[in-house]
Amino acid sequence: MRISRTLPAAAAVAAVGALSLTAAPAHAAEYSSALKIKGVQYDAPGRDSNKCSGGNTHNEYLTIKNYSKTAKVNLKGYVVKDAAGNKFTFKNSHTLEPGDYVHLRGGRGTDSDAKNVAYRQNCNFIWNNDKDTIYFYKPSGARADVHAYTKKANDRDGNGYITYHG
Repeated sequence: MRISRTLPAAAAVAAVGALSLTAAPAHAAEYSSALKIKGVQYDAPGRDSNKCSGGNTHNEYLTIKNYSKTAKVNLKGYVVKDAAGNKFTFKNSHTLEPGDYVHLRGGRGTDSDAKNVAYRQNCNFIWNNDKDTIYFYKPSGARADVHAYTKKANDRDGNGYITYHG
């Protein structure tokens, strides 16, 4: 009798412990990266035009910053996605020094470490102007950062830019 009373209590404690162990790493993994999304210009200034020549997709960009005080981080293999599954993978080496950042821009262009810019080589907009979710993954597939936004809730001044990590 005594064992049967202890066993359910022990099982309950083990189940709670297992839940907290599985829940904690998912949240911790989200913010365990030195690289995080600093902000997003989700609504390019002006009238949206995704023409490769004369369009304004290059004015839509995601700012990714290295928040480490000591580690250099190479973006090669990192992945950016939106809620619809549009995806960009950094295929080239692009090393961010501690405190450095890169603007991942739409449109076509030449990546430049000196100018802190990488281009998606795609003239279509990736971020929705009303609401979206930005997913940022490490090369291992682990989540580095994620942010959902709505224009109404997150862009109080209406300039199309939202800051996440200062």
